[in-house]
Amino acid sequence: MDLHPGEEIIYSGHPSWRSTWALYGRGLLIAVLLGLLTVAGTAAFGDGADWLAAVLVAIVVMCLTVLVGFVHRMFTVYTITTQRLRIQRGIIARKVQQTRIERVQNVNTDQGILERILQVGNVDFDTAGTTDSDFRFDGVNDPEKVVAAVDKAQREHSLALGHQHEADGLS
Repeated sequence: MDLHPGEEIIYSGHPSWRSTWALYGRGLLIAVLLGLLTVAGTAAFGDGADWLAAVLVAIVVMCLTVLVGFVHRMFTVYTITTQRLRIQRGIIARKVQQTRIERVQNVNTDQGILERILQVGNVDFDTAGTTDSDFRFDGVNDPEKVVAAVDKAQREHSLALGHQHEADGLS
């Protein structure tokens, strides 16, 4: 990320590994189902159930699930600077969303019971003049820390503007 003159990073992070529990749960369910289908298929079309094949299918599915979760997490980057909020997603195809820090009007957190236990949550940003309802940091560690970082960025931006106006007035 190229920083503008005078811009500093206040927060940079990825979705938490704990926020991918639903993906891993679905992957486990699919692994078990495919393993059972493998057993049923080998029993129906062969001499007996091939449990080794079923276990291998389940292991491959779980490994793919973990890999997908890891890649999604590592290639999603959330950044808060003194001038803007930025979300970058993707490996080959890349999607970048950003907004200026002064456009942020409301910052909301969302945590269900399990997310509270896991200390992860979503932070949703309402920005002035846009209808971009998908501007949110999903599955971040300690969402209150992200809210505090936005508050700090807005304060520092206001201070910087105040100093700029004072300098302009002295010229």
